[in-house]
Amino acid sequence: MFTIQTLNAISPVGLAKLPKNLFEVSVNAEDPEGILVRSADLLNTEFKPNLLAIARAGAGVNNIPLDRCSEQGIVVFNTPGANANAVAELVVGMLIAGSRNVPAASAWAQDLAGDPNLKKDVEKGKKQFVGNEISGKVLGVIGLGAIGSRVANCAIELGMEVYGYDPYISIDAAWNLSSRVQHCVNLNDMLPLCDYLTIHVPYLPTTKDTINAQTLALCKDGVKVLNYARGELVNNAAMLEALESGKVAQYMTDFPAEELLNNPGVICTPHLGASTPEAEDNCAIMAAQELSDYLRNGNITHSVNMPDVQQPRAGGKRVCIIHKNEPGVISQITALTTAAGLNIENMVNKSKKNMAYTMLDVTGPMDNGLKEKLDEIPAVIRVRIL
Repeated sequence: MFTIQTLNAISPVGLAKLPKNLFEVSVNAEDPEGILVRSADLLNTEFKPNLLAIARAGAGVNNIPLDRCSEQGIVVFNTPGANANAVAELVVGMLIAGSRNVPAASAWAQDLAGDPNLKKDVEKGKKQFVGNEISGKVLGVIGLGAIGSRVANCAIELGMEVYGYDPYISIDAAWNLSSRVQHCVNLNDMLPLCDYLTIHVPYLPTTKDTINAQTLALCKDGVKVLNYARGELVNNAAMLEALESGKVAQYMTDFPAEELLNNPGVICTPHLGASTPEAEDNCAIMAAQELSDYLRNGNITHSVNMPDVQQPRAGGKRVCIIHKNEPGVISQITALTTAAGLNIENMVNKSKKNMAYTMLDVTGPMDNGLKEKLDEIPAVIRVRIL
């Protein structure tokens, strides 16, 4: 029986993926093997030695201390793509709503309550909210992952000309992308072409302020920019300057900041991207399945701090070892299993930066001292025998 602690309200649809005969799920679990979390801040949390994994029901993991988790052999999962449809729909909706000035027009219309000349004033006032159609316009998409590719494909169907920039596009994403999306190998070549620009990349030290004074200077005058990925991807000071100069006509973002509010041309929504019951269900289901598969079988899928490793069970015992990515570790592991009289039926080893994961399916009588001997290898962080 594995104990799982939930630190936020997790969708019951997701929790149902953790069978009650195998998992005890509780908000108040004192010494859990797994944690399910959404937005709770774990950066200063002291993790007990029994904790094996943390699954984040969402994509961002800036609320989890990844380096410390790696040092303690705690696998951290996220759920990439689970909320992709929700975010993509919001982006496309705002692409249209912003172009037609719907937010400002709606707010103006609300102030007409009690106006005795309502119909006349509506006809007179609507001129100030005239927008444009998006069909025939050029959209630039930075990042062609699960969300960016959906936005690009939908924009194609709405009659837009779409350019995409993603130097790290995956094979799966490329297969899912419409052949009519034109791929740019250089961001600077794409920026001057775009009437609209939308960004869909993860927030990393290397992607901070991707949209800045330099990139905005390369854009077409009057460009409209959408950011429904992460607030830190856009430099707000540079954006406000571009709005004031007319370089940017509109900035639509899901990340309100004090300096952005009440600025003409800025449309802020309160982080609505993944705020749908469908997205919450999808994230919870994926997080629960990742956690279950790791705790029960040692398989790692969608980890942000460990390599992804999956292997069907081949019978016997499964030995799972988290270790530093250093020379000679594999030979030490296999030497100990051989000395224990075990036959290795299947073995897989993968690394991710300075971390590595080795998984062996072995047959033969298991020596109770094997785990202790493996733990004594200097580079080994955690050993599990399933």
